[in-house]
Amino acid sequence: MTKIRTLFISLLIFGTLGCSTSPKVEPGVSLELAKFRKALISDVNYELFFNIPGKETEDISASETITFTLKEAGHDIQLDFRESAELLKSLTINGSESEIKFKDEHLILPSHLLKEGLNSVTIDFIAGESSLNRNPDYLYTLFVPDRARTAFPLFDQPDLKATYDLTLEIPVSWEAISNAPLASVTEKDSAKTLEFATSDLISSYLFSFVAGDFEAVSRIVNGREMTMLHRETDEEKVARSIDKIFELHAASLNWLEEYTGIDYPFQKFDFALIPAFQYGGMEHVGAIQYRASSLFLDVDPSESQLLSRASLIAHETAHMWFGDLVTMEWFNDVWTKEVFANFMAAKIMNPNFPDIDHDLNFVLRHHPSAYSVDRTEGANPIRQHLENLNEAGQMYGAIIYNKAPIMMRQLELLVGEELFKKGLREYLSTYSFGNATWPDLITILDQKTEQDLHAWSEVWVNTAGRPHFSVEFHEDDLPGREPLKYDVLVQSDPAGLERVWPQQVGIWTISPKDSSFKFFDILSDEQKKFATLNKLQAETRVFNANGRGYGLFPADLKTLQHWEHMRDVRKGSHLINLYENMLEQNEVFPDSYLDELVGIFQTEENQLLLNLALGHIETIYWKLLTEEQRNEVQSGLEEILWNEMLAQTKSSTKKTFFNTFRDIALSDNQVQKVYDVWSGELEIDGLNLAETDFISMAGDLAIKRPDLATSIISEQLSRIENPDRKRRFEFIQPALSADQNVRDSFFESLKDEGNRKTESWVLSALGYLHHPLRVDESEKYILPSLEVLREIQTTGDIFFPKRWLDVTLGNHSSDEAVKTVRTFLDNNPDYNRQLKMKILQAADMMFRANEIKQYTK
Repeated sequence: MTKIRTLFISLLIFGTLGCSTSPKVEPGVSLELAKFRKALISDVNYELFFNIPGKETEDISASETITFTLKEAGHDIQLDFRESAELLKSLTINGSESEIKFKDEHLILPSHLLKEGLNSVTIDFIAGESSLNRNPDYLYTLFVPDRARTAFPLFDQPDLKATYDLTLEIPVSWEAISNAPLASVTEKDSAKTLEFATSDLISSYLFSFVAGDFEAVSRIVNGREMTMLHRETDEEKVARSIDKIFELHAASLNWLEEYTGIDYPFQKFDFALIPAFQYGGMEHVGAIQYRASSLFLDVDPSESQLLSRASLIAHETAHMWFGDLVTMEWFNDVWTKEVFANFMAAKIMNPNFPDIDHDLNFVLRHHPSAYSVDRTEGANPIRQHLENLNEAGQMYGAIIYNKAPIMMRQLELLVGEELFKKGLREYLSTYSFGNATWPDLITILDQKTEQDLHAWSEVWVNTAGRPHFSVEFHEDDLPGREPLKYDVLVQSDPAGLERVWPQQVGIWTISPKDSSFKFFDILSDEQKKFATLNKLQAETRVFNANGRGYGLFPADLKTLQHWEHMRDVRKGSHLINLYENMLEQNEVFPDSYLDELVGIFQTEENQLLLNLALGHIETIYWKLLTEEQRNEVQSGLEEILWNEMLAQTKSSTKKTFFNTFRDIALSDNQVQKVYDVWSGELEIDGLNLAETDFISMAGDLAIKRPDLATSIISEQLSRIENPDRKRRFEFIQPALSADQNVRDSFFESLKDEGNRKTESWVLSALGYLHHPLRVDESEKYILPSLEVLREIQTTGDIFFPKRWLDVTLGNHSSDEAVKTVRTFLDNNPDYNRQLKMKILQAADMMFRANEIKQYTK
């Protein structure tokens, strides 16, 4: 944001406030409060001290001094602190001791102790721990979107950027990183004190530190030093991945510096690999956090896993510019940082994987996930309204991560690649170390094209859902001539709002004579709402053949006869179209589609397409076939998958087939094969399995062989060498039990917030409770899981509520399960709007599977 614009907005907001008192005190961080503080407060610095004991059960004593400039005195100022007032020990304001006035998650600084100009506030307190993610020998902070206020008092809003001076006292054997470089270390007895330099100007959700029993590894790549913290005990796994991890970070940094025209803007670049991390990664300035298993890959990783790792690294690195350097003003625009991170990651990947079809990879990474929300009754726009940051976590999801990059790709096509890049450079340079909105970017780009981008954005960004496409036959009578016959691709709005999504769509046609590919531009202009196809009526067509369009496109199984003649991106797009039409019950039936997929995976060599086909098979097998249909295909499918696995010469592909076989195997003799591999009695040449693979096999076997569950669980637990993986398996052990009473007790325990501390473990356990073979026994968990959802939204991290719903509802399809969800929503008409959308999104497969099975019967 330019200084002039910032001043103008501040004066405008401040002028409306006059000399009124502060906004009302209420839980969370309201938009009203955020605007009020932004108009009054600037030049914020936090000097923070945390004394972190080695024992997880001991309190973390802390202190802070906050300095800030106040434009005008006479107002009470609220600091955000979502913890008990009992944790606050003392308060000093501008040298005067003050009583602690605490109300509705806010520490209130009284106006009579504040002054115009520079103010200093010192607080002694016990740190809140809900976002410190404490484990027996390490911890890490995770403050996005508004959870810094669960650890210490502050102005927890993204547009009040601040600098941080952090000091940590930790056990002498621990390592630590934070946003700024380490300035000094002093040791005394069994503890050491780490003082970090003053950080760059950052938003509160980006402040972070990691401390614990980590191994620190440093590298200098392309002249830049980087340090990585990790806890992996498998030295071979570390050795396989470590150089590549540093190289991918360096390549991403170099690409982004060239593309943006801005050198890496922060003081340092480090990262930590954390077991059971809630997300794939989090872009803390200078101290990125990753889920360890996403970067340290097991032996013989698939092409998809390698691409996912590179994409994740590129995504988090891109955030240094898009999100960290330039940050959204308010979390209704949180999607802007995510769309750029994913969009840039897709570009960064290209030179690192020259043999990959990157158009195909883009389609497979984005379209299925985006459709999984946009097809539902709970679809949400990319940009949403947000009144309070305590609901900001619900802004996240597949729409901002997956639909938004598709939208951005269409925008780049519309503006032109070079002008688009110039616009982004102008955006970054204009708002560096500040905040911006989506309309700010659109205004910049709008000046570089004749298109009305504000109108274009209104449909794509501000409304939910996807268009539907159909082919209509037209015949025009021409005087004195033969009638003109042609087909028209028509876009329609399933919501009945007559919206048009301007976009470019590619169509591949196959006729007896030849094949051809054409682009069609569908615009919002009245004359171009449709695309006129050529006159040959007997053609076979693949719609969205280049994967750039967005919507529900026509598709039929007959087109698969041309599979071997299709380019990879056409294959991927067509399979997605078939899958979506199957779910919409548009003449694509699950059993028929499954038959075609079996033929495809026996000939297809592209690993990305193979993974897509096998994923569709698993979904159909477990969710869309009736029990009778599954019994009919079971033995044949098991045998084909096993034989295909044995026939593979590439180890990563062999493992891909084995994992699918392991998942769908139900016959006694086939489950026995999995057991024999797990026990070590059967070794398959070329199938290289890691500790994590054996843990997964043990989980499957405990459910499919309940008679042996106790011994399998016990044996697997004794085998696990990594202490973090052992603690995880101990946690999920009750969910694997063959005893229904044990599973019921475990589910009841999850209603206690303390037992949901490590969210990835909870989700794994829920997945076992709701395994397709257990849906009859776990159906009773649905209603209490919905009833605790509000609490989960309040206490959990941003993705947890939706993932809780996904694993709870995803495998159910009975009439009773559907009724439970519908009745819950009917009985709660005033239920939180965001959470209602999440329920409807998660229940979409349940609703569709129920209808498809009813039709089949």
